[in-house]
Amino acid sequence: MKVHVVIVNFRTADMTLQSVRAVVRALDHLGAPYWITVVDNDSGDGSLERLQAGLSAVASTAPTPSRRIEVIASGRNGGFGFGNNVGIRRGLASTDPAEYFYLLNSDAFPAEDAIKVLVDFMDAHPDVGLAGSYIHGVDDVPHETAFRFPSLQGELVERVSFGPLTRWLDDYVVALPIPTTTVRVDWLAGASMMIRRKVFEAVGLFDETFFLYYEEVDLCRRALLKGWPTYYVPLSRVAHVGSASTGMKDRSRRLPAFYLDSRAHYFRKSHGPAYLAGANAAWISGQIVRLLRSRVERKNFGDPPSLLRDFLRHAVGLKRAE
Repeated sequence: MKVHVVIVNFRTADMTLQSVRAVVRALDHLGAPYWITVVDNDSGDGSLERLQAGLSAVASTAPTPSRRIEVIASGRNGGFGFGNNVGIRRGLASTDPAEYFYLLNSDAFPAEDAIKVLVDFMDAHPDVGLAGSYIHGVDDVPHETAFRFPSLQGELVERVSFGPLTRWLDDYVVALPIPTTTVRVDWLAGASMMIRRKVFEAVGLFDETFFLYYEEVDLCRRALLKGWPTYYVPLSRVAHVGSASTGMKDRSRRLPAFYLDSRAHYFRKSHGPAYLAGANAAWISGQIVRLLRSRVERKNFGDPPSLLRDFLRHAVGLKRAE
């Protein structure tokens, strides 16, 4: 088996079916056996039944033994990493585990050559562990998906968002300028990510403590520590709606507690509790400067409501007041 595609669905059944159809078209360009597993993360809205019916219709157009399309129930909504792990474990336990696992968001649609481009790149570079696509919106606007690892300095500069400071600490800005050529990066957003099976065998699967966000950062960091770098491959193009399941684009809503949980877990796990405290201090200092700037400059930064209060309460271990 060359490629095992895993797509996690949570209450986006129609969009997931659209994504699978795009995947099938892209995999036909690959010309190799494949397996598609859609994992329904306990949507509870009829998604599982709609997916079962819809995927049966899709599978009927590709019935050969070299192509397998299925939907399985995860049993609970354990988050993005958990859902992907359900599909990955299923593949790893098979008698013919795939050489590559391709993780795709349920609201992402690869171009017809997008998967082949990633596979060809990985085949040509056996020392690479993970590779990701150029992601753009359905309106063709580029998305930032290539990043540096988070750091104390990065927390400060991101919150202050002030030109001279950003230029001074440019090497710590998390979001990289969108690359135009294939390049090594620290980590990639998981909207479209090809992962060599050997990476999972070397470092394990996603850390399921992360419900959502930072799980890709952690996986890419663990892979790098074992000698498996990550690359951004812009010739692989994928359209992405973004936040279809999470609603994170809606800035009128407060930042979800699970985001703050994931951020804290990443810093604590990667660098220890003292570093987390320093990162928190940097974030808080930067946010205070940001709020002062917004008043003096009469500038709206578009932050979610109650952001500083929610962050402070979370940092000192208090349950958020909803």
